[in-house]
Amino acid sequence: MIDISESVMQFLLAFIVVGPLIGAVAALLPAPPGLKGKSPDQAVLRHGVTVTGAILIAAIVLALGFDHDHPSKMQATTDISWIPALDVRIHLGIDGISLPLLVLTALLTFLCALYSYFKMPEGPSPKAFVALVLVLESGTLATFAVLDLLLFFLAFEMVLIPMYFLIARWGGAQKQAAAWKFILYTLLGSVIMLLGLLLIGLRSGTFDMVALATDNGRGLTSSVQVIAVLAIGIGLAVKTPMWPLHSWLPDAHTAAPTVGSVLLAGVLLKMGTYGFVRILLPITPDGMQTFAPYLAASAVVGIIYGSLACLALARPGSKGDLKRLIAYSSVGHMGFVLLGIASMTPTGVNGALFANIAHGLITGLLFFLVGAVKDRYGTADLDTLSGATGAALYGRAPRLGGLLAFAAVASLGLPGLAGFWGEMLALFGAFDPADGLSRPAFLTFMSIGAFGTLLTAAYMLIVVRRVCMGEKREGPHRMADIQTYEFAAWTPLAALTVLAGLWPAVLLGLTDPAVQKLLAGGKS
Repeated sequence: MIDISESVMQFLLAFIVVGPLIGAVAALLPAPPGLKGKSPDQAVLRHGVTVTGAILIAAIVLALGFDHDHPSKMQATTDISWIPALDVRIHLGIDGISLPLLVLTALLTFLCALYSYFKMPEGPSPKAFVALVLVLESGTLATFAVLDLLLFFLAFEMVLIPMYFLIARWGGAQKQAAAWKFILYTLLGSVIMLLGLLLIGLRSGTFDMVALATDNGRGLTSSVQVIAVLAIGIGLAVKTPMWPLHSWLPDAHTAAPTVGSVLLAGVLLKMGTYGFVRILLPITPDGMQTFAPYLAASAVVGIIYGSLACLALARPGSKGDLKRLIAYSSVGHMGFVLLGIASMTPTGVNGALFANIAHGLITGLLFFLVGAVKDRYGTADLDTLSGATGAALYGRAPRLGGLLAFAAVASLGLPGLAGFWGEMLALFGAFDPADGLSRPAFLTFMSIGAFGTLLTAAYMLIVVRRVCMGEKREGPHRMADIQTYEFAAWTPLAALTVLAGLWPAVLLGLTDPAVQKLLAGGKS
């Protein structure tokens, strides 16, 4: 770790949040002649790589300068009055909960920009594409950095329009319908969420998330907390997505371009679960305790439902789309995150935060790989891949096949890889939930969730067998294996999946003190 002054840390965090917005405006301007390279399109794509790379470097420096001895303390804080009449402030800060999500967002966006420089999705001008990706990055980073409820809402909403256009303009089949479904679901959930945020702010007299977390719900009656959790929880659950509010997700993923799917799964879904941890757990603990059993029940239904849907898509003759299968797997994986949060224990919440990061790494890698398979075969249909054309990736493109198998076993939670720890800790949290929650009910939820891990292993191994080990019947013996730019974009995700699996204490050492403080009502 390096010693960085607080003023420099403040600047870095502000730059991380605002920098992509400035880059988005610059992307729409004409490039100076000396910077155009071979073409203006190449120049703007290079601009995207440069801006996201600068944001990633700033995030890494911020992480290195973070005081790891006090991860529960808000650091790099900026607190400026914005709307005095409503006591709305430009309040930024990070702790051990938000820092990993901030770095993950910066990393995935940079890798998507790098991948797009070499493999731009088919669609309109790259100028608009790069600008939308940068606006999306800014909104996501702001969501994890702001400490004011109304600013959180604005950042939460800021990502919707960019993702809508990424799907609608650069997506594949049924892109318009998928984009409209995405925007309508999320906007409806957000309107309800805004009512809950306003209720908390107006009843407590402040929108400051740190002050509200320290108060730990003492300034809000139990009935107000219950209403707030219901309203805010619906908006967060749509974004997560939680069963039964998930139905927009498979369509959005199937239609989205590869980098859109990576960002949607790796980053946007985390905004919902982060809201549960940052807002509902510390600010409305009584309301959360009321709804925790229902949240856990929906979580385990989502685990089983997502797994069964994946098994149905994976079976021969189902005409299952591989991208759609990975999308349904996210419903199951995010179910474990919600189960950990519903336990309201440090163990469960730490597991949820770990599973968030693991899902971002592994599922981001899976969507990159599925996009590569689709590019090479011209389809992601499993029957086509394992039928007449015979995928047999091990024989045709061994490195691609091997990496796909690695990502699949990481997704099913193989011990020693990142996917294992989060789901295990979430189940441990359900085994011994917080005081006031029914232990028999949560033991039932834990058992159902544990069964879901077996279903996950089943469908992932079926996918590996059909795509990687399928019988090769026609076509060339070899096809393009992993290209240099693909290797550069995918290796960090694979390496971090291994590192997080082997040394989970690095991540848990950040999150655990912050979670302990959050659940204790802001007291260290």
